Order: sequence, then structure tokens, then C-alpha cells
Amino acid sequence: MPATTAQKRAAFRALHQQGCFVLPNPWDVGSARLLQHLGFAALASTSSGYAWTTGRPDYAVTREDALAHLTALSAAVDLPINADFEAGFADDPEGVAESVTLAIATGVAGLSIEDRDVGRSRLYDKAMALERLLTARAAIDRSGEDVILVARTEGLLDDPSAVAPAIDKLVAFAGAGADCLYAPGVWKKADIAAMVKAVAPKPVNVLVRGADLTLADLAELGVRRISVGGGLAGTGWAAMVKTAKELKAGSFGALQQGRMPNAELNAMFKRFVD
Repeated sequence: MPATTAQKRAAFRALHQQGCFVLPNPWDVGSARLLQHLGFAALASTSSGYAWTTGRPDYAVTREDALAHLTALSAAVDLPINADFEAGFADDPEGVAESVTLAIATGVAGLSIEDRDVGRSRLYDKAMALERLLTARAAIDRSGEDVILVARTEGLLDDPSAVAPAIDKLVAFAGAGADCLYAPGVWKKADIAAMVKAVAPKPVNVLVRGADLTLADLAELGVRRISVGGGLAGTGWAAMVKTAKELKAGSFGALQQGRMPNAELNAMFKRFVD
């Protein structure tokens, strides 16, 4: 029997209670099913990875697009899905609450709200970011659904040295009811440890982009979950660009190098439709 939405949400909540888990980011139904096949316990959407599949840059998809995408992902696998829900597709707190209510209806087990003011290419100040997060928290509480609320501050992506302000915001978000805290761009062990300590016992998500830190390293620092953002999608695009350039140059050998056989892919996906 396929897992119910309630079962997925309960499983996701349990993952946040102890240990450290990898939360990879599929960009479509096929990649989500592939990751389930490989044995991951939960998945997270990627706004950039999904946008690229539609031929658009990150932050260029509409709320309706994102909701349809999240609905498809949630229905396609038996794993919990955490939604990369950007800045809630609204500027005002009431709009964020409306968006969160709609996101819950897609079947996701968690969703993140960023403090990025997309329209003005800046971050919301702490007071506005908190107000937006509080309305997201209230919308989840009103729904009665067990959905994880992830609070994100994007400041380190703009200024990697701004660790103290990032921690200050995360502490405030934790106090406002966030279930999990996330500051993409933190990478030094000391900074990660300080972040984990500051918001404890709330769990922390860390975005990884390379081989600097291992799962064991991050688990030792107290990190609860690890995501890769658009990393997997970017890797796929890089492989396609490399192969396509060789095709254009008149060489076809790259089509067989590292390619998964059709039979293997068909067998893997067949289990999802039988």
C-alpha cells in the first residue's frame, strides 16, 4: 500500500528527532523516483532545479507552477517531501499565510520560507522576516497538519562573513516557532557548531556543495539534516552540456560513457507503475 500523507509527515517528523540524514533534492518526478529507489528516507524539492527544467532561472516560476510541481512530487513517491517554497510567493505576511495553506494541500511534509525580498533583491529586516514567519506558523497550526516549518536566512549567500547576523536571525526564527533552521552558505566547522548550539534543541539543515565536509563531520557537529539544493540538477545539466558539445563537434562516444542502460532505467521505473 502506498504511504499516506499522514504517514509521510509522521516519518519526516521522526527524522528530525535524532541523528543526521541526507535530504537530496530531485527536480522532477523521475529524479524523485530514482532517489527513492536508491534508498533515501526523505527528499526536498529544489526551486532552481525545477525552474531549469522549465527553461527559466531560479525565482522565475509562479506560485501556481510551484504548487503543481509539489503536488506531482508528493504523489509520485512514498517518501516525505520538503518544499523549497522560496519566500512564500508573497511579500506581505497575509500572502505568505495563503501560500503556506495552499502548499500544505499539495501533500508536502515540510516547507521552507526564506527571508529574501525577491522583488527588491535584498533581505527582509528581522522584524518583517519574523512577522512573515509567524503567519506561516499560524497557517500550519490552523490546518491541523503535522508539517515541518523550516526558516531560512539567505544572508550568507550574499556575504559569507555575515555569520553573526545569520545566527541572530535563526535564533529569532526558532523562538517564533520554526521547527528547523537553515542558513545556506555556512561552511566552516566552527560557524556550523555555533549555529547548532545557538538554536538547540531545534534541528539545523546545512547545504553542502562539495567534498569539504562529510556526513560524519556534519553529524559530529550536531547537524540534523543535509541538503544539496540544485547540486544534483546542476550535475545533470553539466553532463548534458559536455555530451552535447561533443555531439556538435562530431564525436558520439560520450553517449555511451557513464550512461545508464535503458533496460536498467525501465526496470527501475516499472516498479512505480505496476
